[in-house]
Amino acid sequence: MKNISLNIDKVAKFVSKEGIAAYEPQVKAAMETLEKGTGLGNDFLGWLHLPSSISKEHLAELKATAQVLRENCDVVIVAGIGGSYLGARAVNEALSNSFEWLQAKHNGPVMIHAGHNISEDYLYELTEYLKDKKFGVINISKSGTTTETALAFRLLKEQCERQRGKEMARKVIVAITDAKKGAARVTADKEGYKSFIIPDNVGGRFSVLTPVGLLPIATAGYDIEKLVEGAADMEKLTSSEVPFMENPSAVYAAVRNALYAQNGKKIEILVNYHPKLHYVSEWWKQLYGESEGKDHKGIFPAAVDFSTDLHSMGQWIQEGERLIYETVLSIEQPKCHLEIPSDAENLDGLNFLAGKRVDEVNKMAELGTQLAHVDGGVPNMRVIIPELNEYYLGQVIYFFEKACGISGYLLGVNPFNQPGVEAYKKNMFALLNKPGYEEESKAIRAKL
Repeated sequence: MKNISLNIDKVAKFVSKEGIAAYEPQVKAAMETLEKGTGLGNDFLGWLHLPSSISKEHLAELKATAQVLRENCDVVIVAGIGGSYLGARAVNEALSNSFEWLQAKHNGPVMIHAGHNISEDYLYELTEYLKDKKFGVINISKSGTTTETALAFRLLKEQCERQRGKEMARKVIVAITDAKKGAARVTADKEGYKSFIIPDNVGGRFSVLTPVGLLPIATAGYDIEKLVEGAADMEKLTSSEVPFMENPSAVYAAVRNALYAQNGKKIEILVNYHPKLHYVSEWWKQLYGESEGKDHKGIFPAAVDFSTDLHSMGQWIQEGERLIYETVLSIEQPKCHLEIPSDAENLDGLNFLAGKRVDEVNKMAELGTQLAHVDGGVPNMRVIIPELNEYYLGQVIYFFEKACGISGYLLGVNPFNQPGVEAYKKNMFALLNKPGYEEESKAIRAKL
């Protein structure tokens, strides 16, 4: 079986192989810091060997709970924000039929997300949609007090109990939360919900392979055993025993830091040519943005969906300020086969493509764009994914996670905390006059 791979040939004009190889001692030191747990944030390294440590019994329990939801729900709401929803959404949307939600019959419950915004219109429209639906909820919150998720869950819990009765609600509401403490844990124990634990040593953005991601993915009907298998294989392929230039996570971390430190490339754009990968990019943006954006340092993570965004962002990428480089997610084999027909009148001038697969045109758009962007001063890396399935998505997830830990230590920051995220919360609570924030309320209102 193939593995995903990293191609850095189109970086050579900007960073030499010798320049990349020069990072080997620093990368090895960063990997040793991860393995020995001697660096900043070492209490959040539970993800490092998570894939290889997940038991069959744990996966079986997750699948059994997912089956209960699948059998009793037309719709399942996943309530969570940030790392508590992006990983599952990335996998589910990558694997689903793009038009599943429009079809009359579904292979499983419709998966909807809530608790990731505070839009009154969104929540009103959601509760209206659910009025005649048999729905359940997967509530994902370590504390149970994260405003966006807690607010959504309060509304959904009340509606589920009112529509389906307390007994059925108890069956179709699942909590993924702290083992012992927090509002969500108290509620789960009091109401008798089935619950799973968010490990203390795994931060949200690294939590896809915990119940946070695995239960919603299993509920959507996808193979979490294959997902974990792919991640476990990538764990081996990126271990410290693998030679530096053969280790994709090590090389990716080295190249991006070389481009940042030596070439002034301060923005990384994650590119895909497959719309199903949109939320993989959203997950990746949080992973790297929240891990590296500290101490006034860090590469800014952005993302584009090509070739769509070539008609909106293409001009800037080709000829704008040269602060950027691209990492392209490239899928070798699509699932489907569709050939371009011939047309007698040929008014669109596309008969030269007749008989070709649509994917061949897409691949030439990808290659042509890479060549143009490299000529325009934009370095390009390419992550090659053999097929879009659970196994290779598991590899992609772990590849980026491992590289993120290495890259953060190369940058000299703690990759596993997020102190800046709390700033908006303090201001919001002060403006809302939350009990305990009286002094902050006075101070912030004086600024208005």
